[in-house]
Amino acid sequence: MKKTDIKKGADRYAKVVEWSEEDECYVGRVPALGYGGVHGADRAKVFAELCDVAEEIVAIHEADGRALPDASPRFFSGKFVLRIPPELHEALALKAEQTGRSLNAVAEAAIRKGVATA
Repeated sequence: MKKTDIKKGADRYAKVVEWSEEDECYVGRVPALGYGGVHGADRAKVFAELCDVAEEIVAIHEADGRALPDASPRFFSGKFVLRIPPELHEALALKAEQTGRSLNAVAEAAIRKGVATA
């Protein structure tokens, strides 16, 4: 496979670079390729290195004759089942009733707040 084809193949995969409070640096990963080991103080450099790593992974798969994982993004319907203790369910239902909102709206707001602070 030519270098340009390897680059095109690697470009199909989403690359994620996020700040890690725990590591006190940027951490880069390519979820669909199962890779997450690039880190550093400069976000742009981490991303550039991550792109190089993705190309290496694609080249290795090609050289080994292995198929690459699906690069298409996963589809999320917005629906999932969540099991919670009955007392939390009751508290959410009471909050919904008191505020005139649906249980779904109250639960969504609580999850959004939790995700924002996580």
